[in-house]
Amino acid sequence: MNRFSLPLGIFVTMVALLAVGLTLNPREIPSPFIGKPAPEFLLPALDENASQISNETFKGKVWVLNVWASWCVACRQEHPLLMDVANRKLVTIVGLNYKDKRSDALEWLQRHGDPYRHIPFDEAGNVAIDYGVYGVPETFVIDKAGIVRLKHIGPVTLEDLKNTILPLVSELERIES
Repeated sequence: MNRFSLPLGIFVTMVALLAVGLTLNPREIPSPFIGKPAPEFLLPALDENASQISNETFKGKVWVLNVWASWCVACRQEHPLLMDVANRKLVTIVGLNYKDKRSDALEWLQRHGDPYRHIPFDEAGNVAIDYGVYGVPETFVIDKAGIVRLKHIGPVTLEDLKNTILPLVSELERIES
């Protein structure tokens, strides 16, 4: 009986760990940036108007940073929801264009609409790396003090907007900076 105790104990432990792992949401990857200042950036605007966009521009405002690209299929999925949020002026949405060709991104926005107040052009992807982006789309909610409050991996859904993102934005808007 003793010689089976150790293998049986290991097996039961492995089954328990597997069971716990199966209950986790793969989109909920903890971000080391939650509760910390958003990484600083200074990038050219996508529209080539020679302006530079910095996250300092948004200090004092609650804003959403949406990392997207014209080649991203999942970005097309969330885009109508972002357009609705922008049209209703619920929050400032900044669209970090990631590893894209400028002409492709501009054409994509012309075809699908532009929900973004500002679009920094991150051609090399360095700023996205600073934000810990795994892939596009990813969305961050940043408070008035420039602190990251939420990281959402994958396309934003209506449920995500209603249950998580917009309630958080409303709560952060009520807080004085």
